[in-house]
Amino acid sequence: MKRNLGKNAKVALFGLLANVAIFGVAHAQSQGTLDKVKETGSITIGNRESSVPFSYLDGNQKPVGYSIDLCHKVVDAIKAELKLSKLEVKYVPVTSQNRIPLVQNGTVDLECGSTTHKLDRAKQVTFSNTTFVANVKMAVKTDSGVSDIDDLNGKPVVTTTGTTSDALIKKHERGAKIDIKNIYGKDHADSFLMLDSGRAVAFIMDDILLAGLIANAKEPKQFKIIEPSLQKEPYGIMFRKDDASLKALVDKTLVGLMKSGEINNIYSKWFMKPIPPKNINLNFPQSAETKAVFSSPNDKGIE
Repeated sequence: MKRNLGKNAKVALFGLLANVAIFGVAHAQSQGTLDKVKETGSITIGNRESSVPFSYLDGNQKPVGYSIDLCHKVVDAIKAELKLSKLEVKYVPVTSQNRIPLVQNGTVDLECGSTTHKLDRAKQVTFSNTTFVANVKMAVKTDSGVSDIDDLNGKPVVTTTGTTSDALIKKHERGAKIDIKNIYGKDHADSFLMLDSGRAVAFIMDDILLAGLIANAKEPKQFKIIEPSLQKEPYGIMFRKDDASLKALVDKTLVGLMKSGEINNIYSKWFMKPIPPKNINLNFPQSAETKAVFSSPNDKGIE
């Protein structure tokens, strides 16, 4: 016999289902990542789509890159630590704007991109030991007439929404007295398109990301990276706040790669050899700062 629920019963049922859903989300967020992985048999990596060569899509739309390789080493360590016969790896694309919220709410377990370890971010999430140190610089067109910060006065300058480059030019002593028009790209590819199309005269971003975008441009010789360095930025793998067991395992894995020298091979693969999809060699040797963090691993952030 078919029975119709009364209004009060429907309200009660809806409330029960809502509470169950809320409990499920709260449970997922309160669980340690290792417990969550063991329970679900899967781990989710947050990947970028255009952060060459750290985290981007190859010709088959598969996430690849230096940070992706490092995170796969971490995934292997998690699988071994939990004694799992198999561990499913899922990917969720993230942007500069949503990467921290997606880590916080449990959608992403490991954010594997090109995220700078800033102290204000570290109040919201946890960072691994530093995996790379970038220098924030500017890309311009070679025929733009721009060779220094002073040349940007009164002109449109692009950076990517949600990145740390936004206010750096104003903080720099040589840029304090100039007036620029800030415009924003939704991601690095969009920002570079604004430079390429002439909507911006300069693109402020980490030097290695600029180098990757230029190398993959239709006419790489039309662009150049200019001094000065506006800031040094340490990159790290990002995961949920106050997850001590995951932090310990991630850092142990990275330190192992650094001490054994294996990280140099991974670095060479992505920065010193042809990479997909165009088999372009970025020819970007390790900086003194990156060598230093490989030699003496640390998780120091910046203001």
